[in-house]
Amino acid sequence: MQLEAITWQRMAERLAGHLDEDKPAAGSGTWQRVGIDGAPAAGTDVLAGHLAEALRLRSRQVLVVAAGGFLRPASLRFEFGREDVDSYLGNWYDTAALWREVFGPTDPGGTGRVLPDLWDPVTDRATRSPYTELPAGGVVIVHGPLLLGHWFPFDLSVHIRLSPGALARRTEESARWTLPAFARYEAETDPAARADAVVRADDPRHPAWTGLTGPTG
Repeated sequence: MQLEAITWQRMAERLAGHLDEDKPAAGSGTWQRVGIDGAPAAGTDVLAGHLAEALRLRSRQVLVVAAGGFLRPASLRFEFGREDVDSYLGNWYDTAALWREVFGPTDPGGTGRVLPDLWDPVTDRATRSPYTELPAGGVVIVHGPLLLGHWFPFDLSVHIRLSPGALARRTEESARWTLPAFARYEAETDPAARADAVVRADDPRHPAWTGLTGPTG
């Protein structure tokens, strides 16, 4: 895998430029969806924030959606225990709600009425956030873990990869039980092959990436 050293800001500019090149025609009633995939320790919010800023400077309307805002209630997440790897992989995130509230409304001819989050894991209650009316031609950036195994219809996807050692070092002690889940995700889903670009971020101060190569599988 050929990697190019780059800053997060420059990476965001390159991604924004690519999205502008493929911008939907005016009046087409379509939106662009971007996925930034990576473990919590990878800091997907950082690239999402830089990309949103780069797009807004290009006069694009942007909504950033964290996958963490679509967790299932604790009663469902912890049904088989608080540290069950199978549950983390398959039951923690409400993928049906993401389809319904984020991807459905931004399908061609959709309403553009997107719910930015659904559930607060701290209070274990619905967030009751208002819907955002995203005009046609806008961009939704979804970021968080385990995004590339659900066939979400991303127009552009980025996988931020950490080596097993870096992932272990940068994962909080209380969350290290998730490490086998991410090892399985890498082995079973192969997110690097599904993504349009892969970022190596063992040292977050010095990321490197493949550039926009397109998915290979």
